[in-house]
Amino acid sequence: MSKDKLQWYKSAVQLRGSVLPAVLPRAIFCGVVGVIVSAMHYYGLAVSLPFLGSFIPNIVLGLLLVFRTNTAYERFWEGRKIWGVITNTTRNLARQIWVAVEEKEPQDRNGKIAALRLLVAFAIATKLHLRSEPINQQLDGLVNPEQCRKLKGMNNPPLEVAFWISDYLQYQYERNCLNTYQLIALQTLINELVDCLGGCERILKTPIPLAYAIHLKQLLLIYCLSLPWQMVANFGWFTGLVVIIISFTLLGIEEIGLEIENPFGYDANDLPLDTICANMRRNIEDLISLAPSVRNLPNTKSFSSQTMTGRSLGDAANLQ
Repeated sequence: MSKDKLQWYKSAVQLRGSVLPAVLPRAIFCGVVGVIVSAMHYYGLAVSLPFLGSFIPNIVLGLLLVFRTNTAYERFWEGRKIWGVITNTTRNLARQIWVAVEEKEPQDRNGKIAALRLLVAFAIATKLHLRSEPINQQLDGLVNPEQCRKLKGMNNPPLEVAFWISDYLQYQYERNCLNTYQLIALQTLINELVDCLGGCERILKTPIPLAYAIHLKQLLLIYCLSLPWQMVANFGWFTGLVVIIISFTLLGIEEIGLEIENPFGYDANDLPLDTICANMRRNIEDLISLAPSVRNLPNTKSFSSQTMTGRSLGDAANLQ
């Protein structure tokens, strides 16, 4: 058996990331109702009500489930595209800052390194902001203690980090280390990062309408509980098992939509934001290890970004 086929079977029985733990208790409850109805039918009670099959048309319930799942997946995919833009924009900003900002003094290299690490800090701060988590040790090595204290008191930390990067670029322009065209291009990329932050906040703070979510759950529950009464005449004691299978299918589809509608958390089906941020950090550190041009000064290996903040990025040597 090929490796791909083995992987298929492994995925089919995998519990991590599956909705089975959440859905199975509900499906079993519906199955228990089916067993009770089967017992009532066995003892001669008139419990077979096939007309209930038209009570909630299958096509109506199917369309509601499809709309629910598609809406949730659209939010998930939009979140992934936004984080792809954050990754690419960060790389472009880092590359252009590293190459375009002229180094007139030895400490200018340190300021550039600090600015590049602030780009990673923006991504991590955005991740923490979307998860409603406080600024923590994930920013160690990217911002200094003073910056960290400021971020902890901010309502929107990533926006503050974007301000520091813009402030650094403006300062370099005032020092004639950047020309007007370069400044405009770099500030445009920072605007893209801020737009991405707003896009993520839009997904996070615009949940599925509560009335729609409640109505769908109510229809699913009514439909699943009506199944035994429709099927008992045909399946007898197997009614409970059939109801469990059908209920699991329908409730699982609804649960998948619930799982992916907020893609920024820690669930197995959420976006791998920790991995994305870790990749950004590695990319930036790799870039820092390169010499941008022969005209620039030697790399300062002893640099520590923990002494950089705001306009002081351009005065790194005075702070070390």
